[in-house]
Amino acid sequence: MRRLGSVAAAVFAAFAVSIVAAHPGSPDDQAALSGLSEVKVAFDLTNGDGKALLTQLNVIDEARQSLMKQGVKPQFVLAFRGPATKLVQTDQSQIKAEDREHAAKIAEKIGALRSADGIASIEQCGVAVRLAGTKPEDVVRGVKVVGNSWISLMAYQAKGYGYISP
Repeated sequence: MRRLGSVAAAVFAAFAVSIVAAHPGSPDDQAALSGLSEVKVAFDLTNGDGKALLTQLNVIDEARQSLMKQGVKPQFVLAFRGPATKLVQTDQSQIKAEDREHAAKIAEKIGALRSADGIASIEQCGVAVRLAGTKPEDVVRGVKVVGNSWISLMAYQAKGYGYISP
């Protein structure tokens, strides 16, 4: 019985070593990032659900930090428009009650990102402000109101920025 136990332990140990060998370390993006020293991306943020928009901002920040850890300098533009407009302004009466807590966390996240390495600009579409019935002066501190984010997004792409619409 003792021999069977030691055989089982040896088989288990060999199995565990094979798993570690097949998946050494944590995943990285070195193959895709090979030869790059910088990436430029404009994120088109339109999600009107507070929880989902906050998650998107957290994942964007995670990507920013991961790029830096992997030796690639990010240059990110965050462009808010559409339904996201109401989540990046300070007039609580414009925010659905169920999104107010998330909107406060979104404002905190924007505050942290506006001075973070790798963030080139954080922008809010002026057209979306007008259409949403909000006011430019109520946009969260650290977010620049631009005339039309479609024009801004076109310009960033012309300057070599990739486009991501999460």
